[in-house]
Amino acid sequence: MLNPHIPRRIACLQPSATVILASVGELDQVVACTKYCTEVVPQLDLSNRLVIADSWTAKASEILAAKPDLVIAAVPYQQSAVAEILKAGVRFLGLATRTLDDIYADITMIAACAGASERGAKVISHMQSEIETVRRKTATRSRRRVFCEEWGKPIIASQPWVAELVLAAGGDFLGKPGAQCSAEDVARQDPEVIVAAWCGAGDRVPLQKIVQERSWSSTTAARNSQVYCISDELLNTPAPTLIAGLHALAAAIHPEAFRRDGHAPPGLRPITEVLQSTINRGGLV
Repeated sequence: MLNPHIPRRIACLQPSATVILASVGELDQVVACTKYCTEVVPQLDLSNRLVIADSWTAKASEILAAKPDLVIAAVPYQQSAVAEILKAGVRFLGLATRTLDDIYADITMIAACAGASERGAKVISHMQSEIETVRRKTATRSRRRVFCEEWGKPIIASQPWVAELVLAAGGDFLGKPGAQCSAEDVARQDPEVIVAAWCGAGDRVPLQKIVQERSWSSTTAARNSQVYCISDELLNTPAPTLIAGLHALAAAIHPEAFRRDGHAPPGLRPITEVLQSTINRGGLV
């Protein structure tokens, strides 16, 4: 018998919440989500779900049109919309994720809301096991200076959870996670590995262009061709998809240990691939 206290109609204004619900086998409860959710949950069928705006731009009227009994969003979100949702008697779960521990807490809360606490615990255990496996594999290897960015104009360093993954993958994260920085600041720190994972850009970051325009050609990373793009959804979505991002980071930082038969894992695009594509086309990226 269905538990009457468990939400059955969930509106997800944040892709990470949709990923978490999918990971615990409760995707059927999602009645509304953003168009960005399909980028991280490709099996999501939008034909029978309402497509709504994200946490920051969604209006209460479009959210309530889905008749949810739970709305999940993340900061920053529209306070006025939240007030209207609560006035309508709909439960609201607001996420403010920064670290891996926060992500585990999000999984715990969302899984509990969906009546899938045991499955949520298994998802967390799997994530922690994968991270620890990579950590052990890099423990005896030399650490490398790594700069990761989540945005290019202005340059914004990746979030704290990415810094934690870089550490597990055998790197030392340069700069302050989530903070804006200058190209000159990054160059002075001479990163050995550069990773760009721009929000909303997928894997389409123009690596050669940013190296040239930012005068990064003399950095160790550029001289050794260790400049990479990692697909946005693998690093910027605080959810179980980060494990694929972890493997991509490990292959970028220690390619000698984490590339199978010399091939990069899914979601990792090296600058050498960009250069070869440019040569093949006879043009400039």
